[in-house]
Amino acid sequence: MKFSIRLLYLYLFSFIGLIIAVIGTIQLVDLGIKIYIFKDADKYEYARPLKMDGQPEVNYEEEKAMQETETKRQRQRQVSTAISMLLVGIPLYKYHWRLINSQTAS
Repeated sequence: MKFSIRLLYLYLFSFIGLIIAVIGTIQLVDLGIKIYIFKDADKYEYARPLKMDGQPEVNYEEEKAMQETETKRQRQRQVSTAISMLLVGIPLYKYHWRLINSQTAS
């Protein structure tokens, strides 16, 4: 096989596409494990602030609801990032790998 800059480019971008797809898959698996196995992994407990004169007391139910909403939003952001990585990485890998196979076969 003859070395060329074009072949190096194809291998490089094929590798980059594969890495992007692997990272997206890892993020989806991580999220699935957090949702179905380790259900409390995304939950954080904060110390309740002390009541100061003139300030209303913090409502625990509101605080918990806000935390659950933020956890849901974070999961949605993680899913959208992971899916976009898969939607970019897989075609990038496949396209360049097909070009490599067609170039090395001829």
